[in-house]
This record gives sequence, C-alpha cells and structure tokens, in this order.
Amino acid sequence: MTKRILLIDGMALLFRHFYATSVHKNFMMTSQGIPTNGTQGFVRHVLRAVADIQPTHLAICWDMGKSTFRNDMFEGYKQNRPEPPEALVPQFGHVQQISQELGFFNIGLPNYEADDVIGTLATQSAHDTDAHVYVVTGDRDLLQCTADNIHIWLVKKGFSEYLKFDAAAFREHYGLAPKQLIDVKAFMGDSADGYPGVKGIGEKTAIKLIQQYGSVENVISNITSLTAGQQKKINADMDNLICSKRLAEIVCDAPIDTSNIWQQMAFTPDYAHILNVCDQHELRVAKKYILSL
Repeated sequence: MTKRILLIDGMALLFRHFYATSVHKNFMMTSQGIPTNGTQGFVRHVLRAVADIQPTHLAICWDMGKSTFRNDMFEGYKQNRPEPPEALVPQFGHVQQISQELGFFNIGLPNYEADDVIGTLATQSAHDTDAHVYVVTGDRDLLQCTADNIHIWLVKKGFSEYLKFDAAAFREHYGLAPKQLIDVKAFMGDSADGYPGVKGIGEKTAIKLIQQYGSVENVISNITSLTAGQQKKINADMDNLICSKRLAEIVCDAPIDTSNIWQQMAFTPDYAHILNVCDQHELRVAKKYILSL
C-alpha cells in the first residue's frame, strides 16, 4: 500500500492566517475572550490539505522555543524578529491543544526548528519507495529537501493555491540540484533569519556561481577565476560565508525516536469528532469551512 505522508509546518500556517485576518482587526474572539483567528485559519488549512492530498499519515511540526543550536553557532540568528502581537501569543498553546484534540499528531524537538523535524521525517520517509511525502509550508528553505518522492508545497494564496516542487520542478526552476540551495543561501544570506551571507552578492549572482562551480567550497577553490569585485566581497566575508552555509542547511538526521512514530502518525479523518471539537472551542468559521469541503 502506498503511503501518503503529509508534514505541515504548524507555525507557518498559524502566523500566515493570523496576519491575513488581523490586518482587518478580525480576531474572531470566543465568548471567553480568546482570539482564534490564526487557529481557525490553521484548522481550515490543514483540513483542506487533507482533502486535497488524502494522506495515510499526518504530522504537524512545531518550533519548540526561540533558541536552537543555530543560536549557538551565530548569536544573531533570528534575533532581529519583533515580538509577536499580543493577540497571537495565547494562540501558540491553544492551536497545539486543538491540533491534538482534532487527532493530528504533533511533534517538535527542543533545540531544533520545525524545519529540521520536517527534513528528518521527510528524508526517512522517502527511503520507502512506496511512500510519497507532501510538505505544506511557507518556508522556501525546505526546497532543499525536495526529491522524486518529496513534494514541497509552498503556500501561495488562500487555503489551496501553492507553488509545488519536486526534484524535477526544482531543477527546471533553478537550474540546480535541491541541495545546492544551501550553497546559494550561504552567499545571499537570509535577512528574515538574520544571517548575513556575503554582502553585495544577491540571489541571481549566487545562483550563477553555484551553477558554474557547484558548491561554496569549489567557488573558494577557484576564487582567482572570479571578477575582482567578487573576490573582494567573498574575501571580506569569508567567515560569514562559511557560517551561513552551516546555518542554511536543514538537519535531516535530527535525534527523533521513530520506533513507533509511523503508528502515531497514521491518520483517518473523523469529521464528526472534528466538528465537535470546533463546537467546543467556538471555531465557527472553521466549522463552516469544513462543512463545505
């Protein structure tokens, strides 16, 4: 039997739907004053993905705090991000509680990011030739994990529009192998994650360098073949370049106990139960959407 494994970046969906509705001050308060706009968007998005993909296994992957091993490598990693809005804070715990009550398998790993959990589960799953993995996220970093049977769906618009990548689509779009995205990110850095790369080298130049030389290490080995301007920039930021490559790489062998994880991830939606949970938590908008699926 073919496994269809759905891995979802929980925080990416929560943040996305919080900001999509909060801009209109639509916080969807419960009778107890708990805002649920991000939570309801998360529930709607997950269940639409379930309807579209028909997974046999499902996991919602979560960040487990602001600090990870990457902060030990680079103090400024993700330290440039503002504090979350007041109406979002209570939804962090609430959404995970509801996710569990809905029957979704929640997983996170202290000292690692959700991306590392997704990368590890996706890579391990892909070893099974009868498995297809679908990752729903807003984070382009996960494109480095694409493979013939690992499909990365980048949220584009609403609950059902995505930019969809597998290994072939990635190569066609970037002219690179998926893992070479790590080397591209090493040069261009990531302002959202707060690491610098090489100042003055953007995505277009980074892609050209990796298309020509294959890796950061090969660019460095052939640095005298580059233009004088490129040599100057790279030499000035050599330490940042090497560090940025390490920061950009998603861990695909995180220490996750997988002895019974596939059993825990097995998923068949029980819509009567799901609608009951929506009623209990006053998720009226989510319930109406689910009934329309």
